[in-house]
Amino acid sequence: QGESRTLFEVSGAGMINHIWITIAPPPPDLSRNDIILRMYWDGSPQPCVVSPIGPFFGQGWDESYNFSSLPLAAGPRDGRGLVSYFTMPFSDGARIEVENDTGQTINAFYYYIDYVEVDSLPAGMGRFHAWYNKEVTEALPDGENEWSVLGPQAKNTTGADNYLIADIEGQGHYIGVNYYVHSPSPMWYGEGDDMFFIDGEQWPSSLHGTGTEDYFNTSWSPKALFSHPFYGYGRVNDDLGWLGRTHVYRFHITDPVYFQKSLRFSIEHGHNNNLTLDMATVAYWYQSEPHKQVPPLVDREGRKPKPFIGVVDIHRWRHEWRKNKGSGKQLWGNEQSPE
Repeated sequence: QGESRTLFEVSGAGMINHIWITIAPPPPDLSRNDIILRMYWDGSPQPCVVSPIGPFFGQGWDESYNFSSLPLAAGPRDGRGLVSYFTMPFSDGARIEVENDTGQTINAFYYYIDYVEVDSLPAGMGRFHAWYNKEVTEALPDGENEWSVLGPQAKNTTGADNYLIADIEGQGHYIGVNYYVHSPSPMWYGEGDDMFFIDGEQWPSSLHGTGTEDYFNTSWSPKALFSHPFYGYGRVNDDLGWLGRTHVYRFHITDPVYFQKSLRFSIEHGHNNNLTLDMATVAYWYQSEPHKQVPPLVDREGRKPKPFIGVVDIHRWRHEWRKNKGSGKQLWGNEQSPE
């Protein structure tokens, strides 16, 4: 606990093309949400990659499950083999380190990092970056009015309160995201629009989506495991409605989002940012250096997953609803107040 170890340190020019890692003990005995991965290229004092190791490789929260995509995977058994096929170029040295912030001893940490040595890199080749963000979002003052179940819905006309996925300065291209969401309600969590503000543009953004599932190439409130090389659902909830945890991903392998000066990518948490959700993401991109320093990593307490909502919690909700309705002896559950 508290130690950092250098896994990879070389000088000169080259390209990492494969990483494999496995760790013991596995979750839930040891949380890979609290093992921090950092990567540095070309002597940069600031890391270009900052992320908990589990979320980076497609493992949300403190869980372990099989996950498959083209650039990243977590394979049998039970997601314990963490694999990256992202190309990670460097022209003047590279260093990869991990920090143990789990609060306990890591008994085993096995890995391969494979790379090619080259005399020099092509001019203008960007450097690989990744950034982890996490936030428990806030509902609107008038409540979690998704699907207009509580009344008319307002519109988001600024994007100011969106959940932030990436905030980049420089020239490059964005290549994807792992998106982890825990919903404390059975209501659909995914009406939030995605918004890409490119090169400092103001509202409205040039890329403005129509809902979370639409950005992730799916549709109509999906709830099914699905693995495509570029997009899919690595984990879905097994609870009432959309209550619980979902991991969805999209990689822009053949459709990158290019930017010349900057890119700010955010997404609403519910329509017009009306939902409280436990959200975490890892964004991936390539860019020229120097890069903007990313915000400090959320601390261990802040990374701690929110607990599951269970049957007893829902029964307590019902009890409060019954009191609100006058504690009628035959209240069923779907009675509504007169308009």
